[in-house]
Order: sequence, then structure tokens, then C-alpha cells
Amino acid sequence: MEKSKKALPIVLASALAATPFVAVPQAYAVEKLDVSADNDGAGKESEYDIKFTLEEDLASGDTITVDFDDDFDVDKDISKKDISGIDVKRVEVDDNEVTITVDEDFDEGDKISFTIKKGITNPDDKGTYDVSVETENESSDTDEVEIKKSSSSSSSKSKNDYSVTLSSKAAGEKVSLKLGKISLKGSDELETSSTITVTFPEKGMLPSSIDEDDVKVNGYTAKSVSISGSSVDIKIPSGADSDDYITLEFDKSAGIENPSSGDKYVFKVKYDGTTYESDEFEITKNGSSSSSASDSFTVNLSDPGAGARTSYTFDADFGSKELKEDGELILEFPSSDMVPGILTASDFLLNGKAAKKASAVGNKVALVAPTGFKATSKVKVEVTFGAWISNPKTAGSYTLKATVSGRTLESKAFSIGGSSVNPTPTNPINPTNPVPVPNTNTNNSTATIALTQNALGKQTGVNVAIKGLGVGLQKQRDFIEIVFPVGYKVPAYIAPANISVNGVGANFVAVRGQNVLIYPSQDIPAATNANVVINPAANIVNPAVKNTYSISVFTSEERGLLFARAVGVGMPSPAQPKPATPTPQQPSTAIPANAASFKVNTASFTLQGKTYPLSVAPYIEGNTTMVPAQFFKEAMALTTQWNNTSVAVISGTKVVKFTVGSKKAKVGNTEIQLPTPVVLKNGMPMIPIRTVTDNLGYKVGWAAPSVYVYK
Repeated sequence: MEKSKKALPIVLASALAATPFVAVPQAYAVEKLDVSADNDGAGKESEYDIKFTLEEDLASGDTITVDFDDDFDVDKDISKKDISGIDVKRVEVDDNEVTITVDEDFDEGDKISFTIKKGITNPDDKGTYDVSVETENESSDTDEVEIKKSSSSSSSKSKNDYSVTLSSKAAGEKVSLKLGKISLKGSDELETSSTITVTFPEKGMLPSSIDEDDVKVNGYTAKSVSISGSSVDIKIPSGADSDDYITLEFDKSAGIENPSSGDKYVFKVKYDGTTYESDEFEITKNGSSSSSASDSFTVNLSDPGAGARTSYTFDADFGSKELKEDGELILEFPSSDMVPGILTASDFLLNGKAAKKASAVGNKVALVAPTGFKATSKVKVEVTFGAWISNPKTAGSYTLKATVSGRTLESKAFSIGGSSVNPTPTNPINPTNPVPVPNTNTNNSTATIALTQNALGKQTGVNVAIKGLGVGLQKQRDFIEIVFPVGYKVPAYIAPANISVNGVGANFVAVRGQNVLIYPSQDIPAATNANVVINPAANIVNPAVKNTYSISVFTSEERGLLFARAVGVGMPSPAQPKPATPTPQQPSTAIPANAASFKVNTASFTLQGKTYPLSVAPYIEGNTTMVPAQFFKEAMALTTQWNNTSVAVISGTKVVKFTVGSKKAKVGNTEIQLPTPVVLKNGMPMIPIRTVTDNLGYKVGWAAPSVYVYK
């Protein structure tokens, strides 16, 4: 098709000639365009297969335009259902131009393959005609289509149906596949290295690649196999040369997967210009698939409380879709307020390796697989406690979605309860990794949290006095996190001017559910105080039910709870820690001034004359005194990490690790026997106290009725 050419005006041409070519934008055009007709007969309606390679990225919402020669008849009613092989948002027809808006992302170098299944009628006269293709970001390329006299057409669709044999007809299941026997039309015979093209009903049935060893042509291993969109090109092996039929076999290891929807489908096999359509076959949505259960994975949370900060862990099998090095896995959480504004890639693990990148848009988190990641369809995803993901604010049943290469899996429903358990990290710190060691002057046992208003349902200010940080905070990067329990109303936005740290307004404030993240405007060194003042204007509202509520404090640089304090709401005065009632001591026994003491069966400990709560009371099992893991952190100022399955207590370079339910522990790399197993009470691991004190250099004394620990 001849295009008109016009000379540039002389003035413009002169101006261009005088202009230095400093910043001429590079032009890109689609590459390796191949346009083929299913029926090349003159005046016949035909399917058109379009294949090309991108030189520029093509994003969802961008367009591909196919321009047919004026002698073609293009139906204006072509719709997105008439386009197969790619995901389509909409189709528009203007004269002989078909503009397709895509509904998926493609990268530079991707091969695009799609079929216009109806609406294109060939020219009435035989000859060679142009079809041009361009994208929104690339200029056009043109291919020629030869149209023959209708009576001499050799490429019309064969009506010789052939059978489709699947190892299973269950939706979404990996299968072996057999097509044929296909009797070739006329005098056609197979020729070595010629191509057989198989068009699958859906692009999602195919993996990213298929090994030639997994494909047989008339019983012989294929010479080569390549995938483009929904089509598979198979090079004919020498053993099948001169055969007048085609039988194709795909092993289960090829990674072919049934469509995910129950419906009726057909395959198309094209050879030497003729397309052979299969018998119709049916896929059942509720088939007895043993592997379809992988579509619905199980999510494990470290804390199921509404609004609580938690970890997420699950194993997902994406079937024929593989996550590869630099590939993307997308997590879709129930709501956007669960996801913090700042993500750290190392807090997201893919098969045990930290993600290369992590970014968020709304409720979706995109993770990029790291360098050296082994391609696999089975992925274990760990969103660690340090990622600062929080649960939905409202108790109920929720699901999580995960997507790889266009395959989306949805989790089984998981329940979010009405209250949070102790918000502790998912895993104890591995002693082989650098661990922040608290400064000996950063004991927060005397830290306080006070409300300016304790009336029910009223706005309140909150004053938090941190007595010392084990690890310093860098301005505008690190943060202090204050977690309010369920019952408090925390607004979705708090202006930085309504919160100060050490008398200076916050640089930034983020709200994630019940958690308030405060980024200081100044550096706060380790072992110094940090006084956080939240003004009533921040619009934090007390619960409507009279009770004692626990507010927790964390920082971004120290793993685990810094401290928690109980506050009374609807009571005469805030419930702050009070000095313990002096206990008469035996004249011969004096508790050292630096000691922390407790009483068996009493849920509190005493330090420097003041008493603080414990979540579970110490008790005696046989001849062994058991104390909550909380005691080592808050009373002894040891770095302590715990969850429902394990505990780590750290002092300097020494680490003692426990497993709930086990009578064995580890001191460094040495395994030791415990007098009684570690047990879980009300979500808190109970530990034999002497195992910790004896191995970390502390002493234990007795001054009836108190036990005391000191160094």
C-alpha cells in the first residue's frame, strides 16, 4: 500500500539543517512482525495471527494498532472477546484500523502474539497486501499478506476434527496432553525443521518455556519448542519427515495447565498454511483435582488481633507459572491501611532469601525476586514482623492474594480476632547476625505512659517517657512506634505538628491501624531519654468501656517490645506503676540495690523500689522456678525475643535459645538439657530461670518471700 510523501517546506528544512543534532530522541519500532491469515482466499473472512517483538515497554492501558490495507473489509463491531492471546481492556475500529487497549504489562524484548478471530474479510482480488502494526510507544512495521483466488486457497480451515486427550479435565490442574491423530490435507507431508504451530485456548495454560524433551511429534522428540503468547511453535524432528499425519504429545513435566474456568474449548494446529481445529473438550470447575488445592494457600500470622502488627507466612504453588530471578510477586492485602508507607526489602523473604525490591501502591505490595533466585512455581513467602504490616482494624474473616506472571491465587480465609496478643517478633534473632546490644543505662523499667484525659470516649493526649534507647535513632529515617490496643480510636491521619519528640515537632507521622509511627526531626543517640508528647488535637479517643488498657512502645531499630504500660480509662486516675509495699526482710538477708525481685504466684516484679506488672505469674514446677520471658527483658534489661514457639535471650555475644514444649535448649551452639520443658501460658513462654542466670553470669538469691536476681 503506497504512502504519500511530502517535501519539507524550504524554511523548515533550512532551520533543521542549521540546528545541531544534540538531543534527537531515539525512535523505536516494533520488530520481527509476522502477520498470517487463517484463510488466504480472496473475499473470505479470516482469522489473523499477529506476532512481533517489542523494543519499548508496553504498560496496561497502552495501545496496539493494526492497520489493514484499504482493500480489506474490517467490521466495526470487533470487540475484546474477538481478540485472543493477550488481555484486552477494549477495542476500537476506525476505518481499517483496529486499536487494541491492552490490560497487562509487557517489557522491552517481549514477544507479543494475538489473534483477531473475526471481523476481517480479505480483499476480493488476489495479490499482496500490506498490514501494519504499531504500539503507543513505537512506530509501525509492515508485513505482506498474500491473498489467493478463493478456489485455489490451500490455507482454509480444515473441518477434519481430531481428539484432545488430557490426563485430567479439572480446572487449573497440571496435565499431560495429546492432540491427534491429525490427517494432513491433500498431499501435504511433514518436512524436517518446518514448523507446527499450536494455538492454546488461553495464554494462561502455558508456562514461560517448554523443554523440547517434553514434546513429541509422531513419537519423536521435537527439534525445538518456543512460546509466544498463546501459541507454541514446534520444529519437526527428522524422524517424522514425510509423515502425512500429526500426533502431538506434551508430557506433564512440560508445565501445561488446564484453564482456570470450567467451559468448553478447542485447540488449533497450523501446518503449511492450513489450520486444523480440534474436537471441543470440556473443563470442569469442580473436578477431582488433587493439585488444585494449591490454588488456596494457608496464611499463618504471629498475631491475629485486630489492628495488631504481625508477620504473614504462607506457601503457594503457582502451577505452570514460575517466579524467576528479577521476577515480580504481588501481594494483595485486604486493605491499604495495613501497609506502611515505607518498606524494606529485607523484611520480605522469598524461599528464605530477601527480596531485591519491595514497593507498595495502596493495598498491593510488589516484591522482586533476588539475584540468584532459582526459578520455581512453589514459593514460600515470609512477611516478617519487621515489615510493620498490621492486621485489619475490624475483627472478621479475610483473605490474601498472591500473583506471579498473571496467575493469581487467593488464600483460605483467616480470622482476625477482637484483641491483640503480645506483639513480639515472629522469629528470635539469629545469633549469627549482628544484634543491637542495649546500653546498660537504658533500662526502661521506670519508663512511663500517661494520659492527659482518662474519661470514657474522650479525646486524650498521651505522654510517653522513654528512659533510654538501646540503639539510637536517625532523624527523618528511623521512628518510634506507639501501639494502642483495640478500643482506642486512632485517626487515619495525624498532623506532625500535634506530636513532639524531646520538645521538637515530629518530621513525619504515619498511622497504620492502631499503630502510630513517629519520625523525629532530630537524631536521638543511644542511652538518652526520648519524651514523646501527643497532643489531644491528634484526635486519639479513649475506649468507651471502663478498663485497664496496655499501650506498647517500639522503635524501628530495636527488635521486639521496648516496654508496655497499663493505663486506666474511666477510673479516678491513670493506672501507673506504683511503689511496692515494703516487705519485711529477714535480718540476715539484704536484697542488692541493683536486683530485680519477684514472688512466686504473683504477676509482678520489683525494681529499685517500684513494682511493674507481668503478664503471667512465676510459679514452681517440681523444684524449678519458671518465669515469663517478659521478665528477662523488662526486669533484667536483656534483649529478649519470643513468640508462641521459641525464645531467645541475649547478653552481649551470648545467646540462650529455647523451644516451647522442649526440654532442650541451646547456649550458643551447645545443646543443654532443661529440668522441665518450656511451656506456653496465656501466649507467654515460661522459662526455667536458672538456665538463663547460670549461663549469662547472673546470680539468684532468696529473701522470703521474694526471689531476686542480680549481677
